[in-house]
Amino acid sequence: MARRTQPTPMRTLRTLLAAAMLTSASLTGTADAAPPVAPSRGFNDFTCRPSAAHPRPVVLVHGTGANSIDNWAFLAPYLVRRGYCVFALDYGQTGVPMVHGLGPIEESAEQLADYVDRVRVATGVREVDMLGQSQGGLMPRYYLKFLDGADEVYNFIGIVPPNHGTTLHGLANIARAADLDAATVRVAPALVQQLAGSAFLTKLNRGGDTVPGVRYTVMATLYDENVTPSWSAFLDGPNVRNLYIQDLCPLDVSLHAMSGQIDRIVHHEITNILDPAHATPTTCASASLL
Repeated sequence: MARRTQPTPMRTLRTLLAAAMLTSASLTGTADAAPPVAPSRGFNDFTCRPSAAHPRPVVLVHGTGANSIDNWAFLAPYLVRRGYCVFALDYGQTGVPMVHGLGPIEESAEQLADYVDRVRVATGVREVDMLGQSQGGLMPRYYLKFLDGADEVYNFIGIVPPNHGTTLHGLANIARAADLDAATVRVAPALVQQLAGSAFLTKLNRGGDTVPGVRYTVMATLYDENVTPSWSAFLDGPNVRNLYIQDLCPLDVSLHAMSGQIDRIVHHEITNILDPAHATPTTCASASLL
């Protein structure tokens, strides 16, 4: 796996702190013991300590043009109520308040790497579970593949991610023909990087979609108006589960944004993935569950 040659000073510090904390636990014989449980008061509560029932914190990664609040206003409290320590970062800022995920994806992945280290240090864990929507289900793959993230993530769940790029119903080719890419790169480079055939996606997917050690789940919707074709969300490789939301409930007509933000069928299946020992079937009836 390729390694970053110039880690940021903050990431280096946090990595060293995490290593020192975990090494100390090993030497004292407490590495495998559950840390003291401190129930969360809400998401992004860095005093939260994972329980034995849910030993890994959950890191949520928002989509393009979103932020950690509006993207996860429903899912984050839903997971907190179920006993998880939940954290959500903002990334890809370009100066527009509350509209994030626009900066270069490689730089956003660096931000994610630093954030995961911060979560690991605060909670005393080796690994987190990670879930992202749209670009949030794509950008972490750069972190997993090129920034040593595979050693720090157990489950990775992508909701409607443009893993193999979007054609935007053919509009991407029109934009390229009109040379609109150049203008978009200056304002919001992440948008161009998510188009089918981009240099970023070519690099990311070269040599395989996945990395060893991570358990991948991708959920797409047949009614995705942003990621087209919808099956371009799916990954190829070992330890991958690809599914349409409509496989769980044929009546679900969620569009792109709705899929991760407010779809209770998706939220129920997420809890099954995070806690398979207590999974219950996800069906159309799951939409009525709180």
